[in-house]
Amino acid sequence: MNERIRNNAVSTPPIDAACNWSGDFDVVVIGGGAAGIGVTASLLRRQPSLRIAIIEPGDRHYYQPAWTLVGGGAYDIAKTVQPMDSVIPPGATWIQATANGFDPDSNLVHLVGGRSVGYRQLVVCPGLRLAWEQIEGLEDTLGKNGVTSNYRFGLAPYTWSLVKEFKGGRAIFTQPPMPIKCAGAPQKAMYLSCDHWLREGVLDNISVEFNSAAPVLFGVAAFVPPLMEYVKRYNANLVFNSNLVKVDGPNRTAWFDIRQPDGSIERVAKPFEMLHISPPQMAPDFVRKSSLADPTGWCEVDHKTLRHSRYANIFSLGDVCSAPNAKTAAAVRKQIVVVAENLLAAREGRELATLYDGYGSCPLTVEKGKVILAEFGFGGKLLPTFRLDPTVPRYLAWLLKAKFLPWFYWHGFLKGREWLARPGSTI
Repeated sequence: MNERIRNNAVSTPPIDAACNWSGDFDVVVIGGGAAGIGVTASLLRRQPSLRIAIIEPGDRHYYQPAWTLVGGGAYDIAKTVQPMDSVIPPGATWIQATANGFDPDSNLVHLVGGRSVGYRQLVVCPGLRLAWEQIEGLEDTLGKNGVTSNYRFGLAPYTWSLVKEFKGGRAIFTQPPMPIKCAGAPQKAMYLSCDHWLREGVLDNISVEFNSAAPVLFGVAAFVPPLMEYVKRYNANLVFNSNLVKVDGPNRTAWFDIRQPDGSIERVAKPFEMLHISPPQMAPDFVRKSSLADPTGWCEVDHKTLRHSRYANIFSLGDVCSAPNAKTAAAVRKQIVVVAENLLAAREGRELATLYDGYGSCPLTVEKGKVILAEFGFGGKLLPTFRLDPTVPRYLAWLLKAKFLPWFYWHGFLKGREWLARPGSTI
């Protein structure tokens, strides 16, 4: 039996397999990622007496936004991980187990192994699942044969190794169908790689290609022109409506299904020397197949209050929730305030007055030392934090991305500090 319960991040012996916690917790949080730890810390700062349990099977916590920097040789991978017990908020109970289902009518979360955890209110934020298996042959070649991805902790350093050693040939970067976490990450990998090759004087020997399942380079039109300037600088070939479906690593060949103007699909084989893959992504199966899911598999919520559309004592945030925002840690930062305040309001029978505006941010690292700080909300509305033109690449935004935000994540975000985190707040 692998499940353990840890109070205040101090390990205790494994629990008996027959034990249930029916109704024991005021709040149960599913997921120990940015959303789960952040919302727990914020709830406890507001109301320290809450009995909160976090259900999380992993023993490590990752700062994923820096993995693109690792792949570009601009960050140390070791600084992106901490032991899970070091980030569990004091006062919370960590149930180190895997959730595998819900009984919302009985206020229960089911765990692998047959046990259940009872709750008065539930917060669903287990993140999303990287569906590597949907690309034929991929799992057999990841991390070798020039095939890599910044979406995995162990592979981001391999990306940088490939980039450093690459002197010529075809480098392909892919983007799967939306939604995905950090929609700009696939092209950020391309920009940082190309910037290095340009500085090393080898870019002219490299054929760079960006294959995206989307019909456009970026979903918010205001940022497309400055991004296109970098596409031109790096002489990258853009192929839209092109979805990676198969990889043969040993023979360095990738197959793409490309949607034609008439709607037909043509499968095209492309040789490569380097292939950076952003995998298909979906809600975890235990959410996707549950009564909490919307028709597309995400946890169904009211987009403004983040309360479940059918179960009044359930909230959701982060990558798994159905709100049509960019799936980024920056979005989580503002969603935490919405969920924390609305959950406590619902608990006290008050109106849910804190509304989410769809805020998300994608710091687009277009070169080492410059970032386009794309911040936007529902409908692509620009929501810049700073009173500067957000479409201009800036060194200040690079410092924010590479220096300040990682520090703040570990020392502020995960501690419940909500600087500029209220929806609509600006400097």
